Amino acid sequence: MNVSVLHSVRKGRQIAVFLDDVPGTLSEVSLRLGRNGINIYALSLAEGIGHGYVRMVVDKPDEAIRVLREAEELVMERDVLLLELANAPGALGEVTRRLAEAKINVEYAYCAGGPGVDIGMVIVRVDQIDKALAVLRVG
Repeated sequence: MNVSVLHSVRKGRQIAVFLDDVPGTLSEVSLRLGRNGINIYALSLAEGIGHGYVRMVVDKPDEAIRVLREAEELVMERDVLLLELANAPGALGEVTRRLAEAKINVEYAYCAGGPGVDIGMVIVRVDQIDKALAVLRVG
């Protein structure tokens, strides 16, 4: 793999919070985390029927889980891959090709980054996280 494409890979923790599908629920969760000094690095919001959920990677996952559970939010936690990739055409394709060749299934993914950013973060949930870490080992 081209070293300049994948800068780092590590295991991270994602939290998911189930929300009512009404105005203000995302704001309430985000503000509660902010008031407790918890920074959101990446976020994905999905809709369901009457409910939705937000997946996020934060700087203090244990604290976030505690704060949200104290607020009686339904919170789940999962291990994910945190990939720092070059913000360039084909970078994600190169990494996912390596996973596919190793028969590792990508269950879902979302990104953080944008124009003017040289390296973005991609959060990836796979079915074999330890194998994926070995396949994508950098350096």
